[in-house]
Amino acid sequence: MEHYRFRVAGPVRLEMTGKFESPSPEWKHMSRILMDFELIVQTRGKLYLSSGHEDYALKEGEFLLMPPRAHQHGYQGSDCSFYWLHFTAPEEETMVTDESRHVYEPGVIVLPQTGRLRSPEKLIVMMKQLQDSIRSYGEQTLNHYLTTGILCELYNQMFFVQNQSEKPRKQQLYNDIVDYIKWNRQENLRVAELAKHFGYNAKHLSSLFSSIGGISLKQYILQEKMEAAKFLLTDTNRKINEISQQLGFPDSHPFMKTFKKTTGLTPSEYRNVYANRLLFYK
Repeated sequence: MEHYRFRVAGPVRLEMTGKFESPSPEWKHMSRILMDFELIVQTRGKLYLSSGHEDYALKEGEFLLMPPRAHQHGYQGSDCSFYWLHFTAPEEETMVTDESRHVYEPGVIVLPQTGRLRSPEKLIVMMKQLQDSIRSYGEQTLNHYLTTGILCELYNQMFFVQNQSEKPRKQQLYNDIVDYIKWNRQENLRVAELAKHFGYNAKHLSSLFSSIGGISLKQYILQEKMEAAKFLLTDTNRKINEISQQLGFPDSHPFMKTFKKTTGLTPSEYRNVYANRLLFYK
């Protein structure tokens, strides 16, 4: 797999960004030669996209990074949605590199061409913040740094996944629980259901989790639900009571109280802060 090396001591340059939703299941991505880098973060369905001689079927929670001069085209109909980000970096500071040759350098990140995100919602919220900045301020320097921050977040998500060493059984179980919660944070998760899924007593599982993570299992689930709520508030137009029900709250009042305690804002205030999402059909 190809990898791309970026110097991020200074910012890369944002060209354009947005969210795309296919107008029909038969939609195919246009055929073109890229003039800059494009990062795609898949949010729904599958995107069938070719880059050069490689065909990709990008699924929800996965990303694809394509370089300048790549021939990009859809090879079959795609019923999907995704966030996209075009950016440039100085030619002399960008190169294709073999992953095995990557040595840590301050101010340098190396990104694979594709992969699965550890926390896609976090990256999407950052892309949403960038879009809001474009509409609210139009200040290019800020937008360039926000774009660079997105690439650094992507790097860190991939770095911590790819460089995990062998861990003791308890540590691995803890990591499995964390990953399960993150991937199911938009569901009505409960400690008892987690314990059943992993085949442990609920009290034992909670004790193990808090001893390693320094936070109770119940509190961690709540924390991740609030992250899911941020994503749903900024990326969808769903009603607040619908979001609270999806996340397992009996009604919207305890949800709103918990959300404000966590973020300092009510759900409506948080949604209004990032109300300028860009939606493109291309």
